[in-house]
Amino acid sequence: MNPNEAANQLYTLRDWLRYAVSRFEEGGIFFGHGTQNSVDEAAWLILSALHLPHDTLETFLDAVLTETERRALAHLIERRVTERIPTAYLLREAWLGDFKFYVDERVIVPRSFIAELLRERLEPWIANPEEVTAVADICTGSGCLAVLAAHAFPNAEVDAVDISADALTVAAKNIADYALQDHVHLLQSDLLDALAGCRYDIILSNPPYVDASAMQALPQEYRNEPDLALASGQDGLHHTRALLALAAEHLHPGGLLIVEIGHNRDALETAFPHLPFTWLEVSGGDQFVFMLTREQLG
Repeated sequence: MNPNEAANQLYTLRDWLRYAVSRFEEGGIFFGHGTQNSVDEAAWLILSALHLPHDTLETFLDAVLTETERRALAHLIERRVTERIPTAYLLREAWLGDFKFYVDERVIVPRSFIAELLRERLEPWIANPEEVTAVADICTGSGCLAVLAAHAFPNAEVDAVDISADALTVAAKNIADYALQDHVHLLQSDLLDALAGCRYDIILSNPPYVDASAMQALPQEYRNEPDLALASGQDGLHHTRALLALAAEHLHPGGLLIVEIGHNRDALETAFPHLPFTWLEVSGGDQFVFMLTREQLG
């Protein structure tokens, strides 16, 4: 069934959910930008495109769509399959827990394990979140972790740092959407290079960490994201090395460096055998996010 046929023959939300799942399965799309299967992907695309809350699927399954809505859905589903555009870009939205963020092709789609840690306010590593006064989010992209950090640490000033002016424009929208302009400050910098004299209680970073061979094998959905936000040298550790080299001088005594590194734990521990990494437990396991104190960094 082509998009025009779908728009003319499918009427209810239930029809469109079935059709979208069938197209996604037939097309062999790749998941990983907020969902892990075709049913969840289809439900997200359809409900958001129809401006319906995500928890109302059962309520509206038998609702009849207007012709305009049907044609819009047919177009979105076809683009998702044929162009491999992530649903987040098609909808201009991404979610981390209960937080919704604007995204487009200028930033990667938010999917950081650090978001889980911020929901818990970095307990037990931070004993009193109200005492945190300065946080940096390096490679902020859409600004999602900076926004979450501002909610986790209400008394903190948060610097949202990125090398990309385009990314900072997206981050500015998200910061404004959450009315955090007085607490979250945008800074253009290559990692920590432009932050001379700045000191923080916590430095967070979800930097690029894809190695050269993995970059060549990425599914098209990921290739539609900015290379600048993904690639990190031959072994995937280029940006992490720079953070490890410079972070200590930007942390207060007892300050924490928390970095996400993808699947590079073994490579990192081999490259830095002298550093006593603490690997933080997240939903994916204990190999994706490390923590070091200023004192451990030396």
